[in-house]
Amino acid sequence: MNKRTRIAIIGTGFSGLGMAIKLKQAGYNDFVILEQSDDIGGTWHENHYPGCACDVQSALYSFSFEQNPNWTRMYAQQQEIKAYLKHCAEKYGLSGHIRLNTHVAGARFDERRQGWTLETCDSPALWQYMQDKGVKPGDTLNRKDKALPAFETLEAQVVVSGMGGLSTPAYPEIKGIDTFTGKSFHSQDWDHDYDFKGKRVAVIGTGASAIQFVPEVAKEAGQLDLYQRTPPWIMPKPDREISAVERLAFRKVPQTLNALRNSIYWYLEARVLGFVGNPRILKLGELQARRYIRSQIKDPVLRRKVTPDFHFGCKRVLISNNYYPALAQDNVDVLTDGIREVRGNVIVDNNGVEREVDCIIYGTGFKAQDPVPRGMISGRGGQDLLAAWQGGAEAYKGTTIAGFPNLFMLMGPNTGLGHSSMVYMIESQIQYVLDALKRMDHKGWQSVEVKAGAQAAYNASLQSKLGDSVWQTGCKSWYVNENGKNTTLWPGFTWQFRQQTRRFDASQYDCVRDVSYAPEAVSATA
Repeated sequence: MNKRTRIAIIGTGFSGLGMAIKLKQAGYNDFVILEQSDDIGGTWHENHYPGCACDVQSALYSFSFEQNPNWTRMYAQQQEIKAYLKHCAEKYGLSGHIRLNTHVAGARFDERRQGWTLETCDSPALWQYMQDKGVKPGDTLNRKDKALPAFETLEAQVVVSGMGGLSTPAYPEIKGIDTFTGKSFHSQDWDHDYDFKGKRVAVIGTGASAIQFVPEVAKEAGQLDLYQRTPPWIMPKPDREISAVERLAFRKVPQTLNALRNSIYWYLEARVLGFVGNPRILKLGELQARRYIRSQIKDPVLRRKVTPDFHFGCKRVLISNNYYPALAQDNVDVLTDGIREVRGNVIVDNNGVEREVDCIIYGTGFKAQDPVPRGMISGRGGQDLLAAWQGGAEAYKGTTIAGFPNLFMLMGPNTGLGHSSMVYMIESQIQYVLDALKRMDHKGWQSVEVKAGAQAAYNASLQSKLGDSVWQTGCKSWYVNENGKNTTLWPGFTWQFRQQTRRFDASQYDCVRDVSYAPEAVSATA
């Protein structure tokens, strides 16, 4: 791998590939894409559990510049989305820029040359080290350990992070869980070789992944114990096959696909009125969700267990047609008494009831509040990113962070959505980053760093809007950190975010030039 590059992109999901494609189209070729896995696709490569699918309609969950007339379902499944991303990478000639099995262990800003130095290593070697040492994803590595794989350095002027907020698996803190003698794995690390037939399976967690894989596991397992802390609100999934005739029309008359995409977009945008504008509107959704529970589950005890006691929309609303029927099967038990400890192959609940299990599946989601491991990114003065985020993750327009020049985050803090497609938000940020690069070239700037005051004012306004949203009505979710601060969601229409990111507002940044002689920060003019 070359030791120097103009732009280093981390990740090959929608963010990383979308950024790379737009760089290519704008004439930028001096960039590399670093991918820690053995194939591209980001979350759609890493997550391959049974039933894995998107909960946003296929026509909208795709790039606007590369619409896909060949989707086979209204809601695409994992394999089809990954194939779409591979198609995009091949069509736009990205293969020569991609470095697979390349884990970014650290990135530090070099103030002398106003650029970044990244430490990378071979992902399989690092994974083996973690297995040998019992290190879990997100744990801090012992850099003095001579058994660590060899690291290489890469210098880049600009770093674009496309790692995403849902990339580090979260594991429950349960006494004795590390001593479990059976098979265990996180939903992101699914073991397809494990045979569930006749097995006693415990699933911990009832989030978005669990409601997709639980029905599939329940088909084979002898017994499935679902440990539920909080039930989610679930709506029917209006999924269906897209007919051959429809696909032909999309190919022959692209305007029909674009019309479908636009209709879906505006339909989903209307949901914002309930999430942020007037949460009472969501009562209609809650009534529909309650009717759905009654229609799917006849047992009154089970019905009470799966009915949430928080406002509809406070936590992520999920969609499924087969989750409730799976819970009603004779071989499935929904357990709500929590877990006290694990002893050998026995799970003990808080009432002291013991249940033997052969396999534990963690459906416990991801570390959305700590998307970057401590010690991974160091900015100006050696400040660690998590230290800068002690009060909770925040950024300017979800993209740049004071103290971290030339670092752009795609899907950064408060860019997440509870109502629409993240690809739309990603494309908005890509435009912002691309315009920043063009301005840097035009003005001869070596680095750009958002002003602390601009970041603080932006986030104060953002948090003010979030304060009146349904997400702040008291439920515990991964949207909100332990201090009650919502660090993940965008509180408004997606087109409003696009307006904010249409141009790089250089007046809100300190820009450095003539670094080889006397680095000097100057306030940029718009």
